[in-house]
This record gives sequence, structure tokens and C-alpha cells, in this order.
Amino acid sequence: MSSKPERVVLIGVAGDSGCGKSTFLRRLNDLFGKEFMTVICLDDYHSLDRKQRKQTGITALDPRANNFDLMYEQIAALKSGESIMKPIYNHETGELDPPELIEPNHVVVIEGLHPLYDERVRGLLDFSVYLDLSEPVKAAWKVKRDMAERGHTLEDVMQAINARKPDFTAYIDPQKEHADAVIQILPTNLVKEDPEHKVLRVRLLQREGVDNFEHAYLFDEGSTISWTPCGKKLTCSYPGMRFFYGPDAYYKHPVSVLEVDGQFDRLDEVIYIENHLSNLSTKHYGELTELLRKHPDYPGSNNGTGLLQVIVGLKMRAKYELLTQTSTEELAAVVS
Repeated sequence: MSSKPERVVLIGVAGDSGCGKSTFLRRLNDLFGKEFMTVICLDDYHSLDRKQRKQTGITALDPRANNFDLMYEQIAALKSGESIMKPIYNHETGELDPPELIEPNHVVVIEGLHPLYDERVRGLLDFSVYLDLSEPVKAAWKVKRDMAERGHTLEDVMQAINARKPDFTAYIDPQKEHADAVIQILPTNLVKEDPEHKVLRVRLLQREGVDNFEHAYLFDEGSTISWTPCGKKLTCSYPGMRFFYGPDAYYKHPVSVLEVDGQFDRLDEVIYIENHLSNLSTKHYGELTELLRKHPDYPGSNNGTGLLQVIVGLKMRAKYELLTQTSTEELAAVVS
């Protein structure tokens, strides 16, 4: 554990299972360092174990299966610089294990299904992102994974998706209204038929009016721009790439949108894209490209998912430094 922080910065990462939260957290590790950041999975605040959920018919997505009072009490304590005894939900056994000691850290990330559900917990967050995987893409990915890797039939997979949908729609999906940033993963507009959704259109919605959050933009802040960068400086195989930037409204809140449709053939060429983006909160020339190239094997590294996740991570780092008046380099020196 690193030196005791003077201020704990609290980040919320929300979204359904399978939407990319784990990959995004690994990208945050690159920006903050493992010593620097503590991640709390909110599954640990399940109040019903797997057996009880099966008996009652209450899913883990349902707020009744989760202890929000304890969650708020413990997250507030951590943010105040106090240690907690956090419960542990064991995903292998489906039961609750004895609690573990968690010390406050410079950055505490709460991730899972409900970081933005409870108004009290939401009010503690310094920055939040919702990872929004659209229904067609989610279904295609789950069908592919469960049929290929787990031997399930198409009927079984679709039944599982449909059984989960009402609680997701009621309790998880509405949280995106409260996020400072939303990353949407959508079907491409570049081809008409892509049933496996191999090509993706990814949109970063950046909410207006959030303190210490300077929006990343393409070419000219506040403009509306469509850009096809394929040519001499960016290799694009079929169906190519298209970028979009402009204003929009989201749940009646003004947002700015940065969109990437298509995928990169070569990650080293992302530097060409980076040169045309502004307000990235990078520390040096080419840092965004470096961070993407560091993990070419991460899911989404070759499309807008990785690019926009890294941009949001850079914004979280910038927010940390503004709130604490400490650079991550200075902190790394303290930790080592």
C-alpha cells in the first residue's frame, strides 16, 4: 500500500456484465499504477447469496439483492480516510466470505452493476463513466461466446438474455443518465449487414457542466465535423473509418460527442488521429498512442472502444491531479 493519501479521489465505473469494465480498469492501472489505486467490486455488497437469490427469484441486478446502506457507509468512510472491513462475495461458491481490511488509497474505484444507482453513493463520486453496450452487440457477443466456449444452444442463450433484460432495463440502464461520461458501443453505420458485429461504432458522450472536465474534441471545439481520415497517413481496409464530433442532448443534458466508426489496421498510425484531437489531457506528445500500443491484445484496442476508454482514463487522471494538486509522477516518486 502506498503512503496514506491526504485526499481520496473516488471514481465510479458502471455497466452490465460483459460490457468492458475489466479492460477499462486495466487501462486505468496504466495511468495510476496498482499501488496507487484500489478497486472495489460492488458485487461484494450482495445481501443475498446465490442460493438465496435462486430461492427468492431475485436477481443480482435487483436492488433488493444488495446492501446499499452498508455500501454508502463504507465508501463514505474510505473517502474520509478511514479503513473499512469490506464484505467479500465469492463468485466461485456464490456465498459471502469473511470480510477483508481495506485501507484508503489515493484513488478508489467502485465498479459493478450499481455504482450510480444509490443517490448517496453517487454523491460521493468525483468522476463517473457508464459503459453502454447496445442490445444487438451484447446479444451477438454473448451468443458467440456461450455457443462456442460453453456449448450452449442459441435458444438457451436467447432465453438467458431475455430473462435478464427486465431487471437490466429497470435498474442498471437508467444509471447512465447520471454519468459524467458514457461510452456507447453500437453497430457500425459503414456496412449494412454485419450480424456478428465485428465492426463497431463507438461514441463518447461528454456531459457539459461537470467541474474540472475539459472535453476532448476533433479539430475545432464546438463545431460539428465528420471526418474520413483514410488515405496516405491512415491505412484503412474495408469498410474504412469515419470520425464524428459535435454537440447533442442526452437525457435532456447537453453533451459533446466524439465518435469512431470502423477499426485501425495499424496502431502505430493512431498518432495521426491523436494529432487531430485536442484537450486529451496527455502529458507528452503521442501518449494516447503509446497507451493503446502497450496492450494491442486488449479487447477493443483496434477500434474506438480502446481509443475512447484511454481518453476517459486520461480525463480521470487530470481530474485527480486537479483535485489533489499532485501529479501522478510526484505520487509515483512518493510510492517508490
